[in-house]
Amino acid sequence: MDWTALVERWPVWLVATLLVWAAWIDGRELRVPNWLTFPMVLAGLMYNFAAGGFGGLGFALLGMVVGLLCLMPLYAVGGMGAGDVKLMAGLGAWLGWQVTAYSFVATVVVGAVMAVAMVVYRRAAVKHYANALMILREWLTIRDPRALSQIAAARKPTMLLLPYGIPICIGSIGYFMYAGLMY
Repeated sequence: MDWTALVERWPVWLVATLLVWAAWIDGRELRVPNWLTFPMVLAGLMYNFAAGGFGGLGFALLGMVVGLLCLMPLYAVGGMGAGDVKLMAGLGAWLGWQVTAYSFVATVVVGAVMAVAMVVYRRAAVKHYANALMILREWLTIRDPRALSQIAAARKPTMLLLPYGIPICIGSIGYFMYAGLMY
């Protein structure tokens, strides 16, 4: 291993470590805690400001906003936890909007594969297919995000929940490796 690359790319390694930690917690507790996400976001903003002045701060703020916007629509209708949204914002605050956008795409693929695997493993494909159609119908007919959120909250106890911190971790680190950001 090239230790020079590790030292130069320490922010990516730090984010990867925090993603693994968040995924572990999410897998156990079905939540990503604020004590992990808020400091991650703030430290990313401060680091980029210290490293690049106001340009670095702009880089971090744009990354944070992209991270929020990637998952906010699902959160707004009750399909995702706030911790997952803040985790993507933290990734963006550290690594910028482009890495965040590509990480999000990889996360969606990993999340879809995990969701299908969970449904198949539990032999509940018919039930979850019907739920997916019902949710799609609601999204197409109900325009009020608050109403969608209330419907989702009422349905949540009957749904198979995917701790989305895990796909965020796997997809993001997979992208980091693919893009050569870790070595």
